[in-house]
Amino acid sequence: MARTKSTAAFTLPLPYRLFFLVVEPISALVGAYYAHFHQAVYLTLTHAPTAPPGDAIPAGTSIVLSQLANLYLLFALNEALVLRATSDLFVWKTVLFVLLLADLGHLYSVSALGLRVYWDVASWNAIDWGNVPFVYLGASMRLAFLLGVGIGGGRPVKTATAVKKSA
Repeated sequence: MARTKSTAAFTLPLPYRLFFLVVEPISALVGAYYAHFHQAVYLTLTHAPTAPPGDAIPAGTSIVLSQLANLYLLFALNEALVLRATSDLFVWKTVLFVLLLADLGHLYSVSALGLRVYWDVASWNAIDWGNVPFVYLGASMRLAFLLGVGIGGGRPVKTATAVKKSA
């Protein structure tokens, strides 16, 4: 991707600031916590019929869940720290585009549960709420940002560089 003059600092409206820099990183940390420290609960909420009984998590499954937790942590840190570190619109769009692709992959990953998982709200548990509507919300926010919806009506993004310059 070639960098253009459109990479100048931009203003970040409150809904984007709250969602990308606070709400979503916290939700990813919650996912990381459960995937690593409460693996039996995580598996039961994901698909109870195939979850191992009690806390008898196979070593391979435990490793994969801890790796998933690590990816949730990476996701949280990318949004909470990397996006806070820059006011470069090119960087923001690049990070959010990659996360949008990850959203699509995340939504596809639950397809093994059947098409009902996408629309049967009455059957959703806590993890389903995170896996479907919250991911749709994140994808919608990213798509809106990438399309420029509301950009220009917020406050300038505060970065470490901006803080140093003002000191």
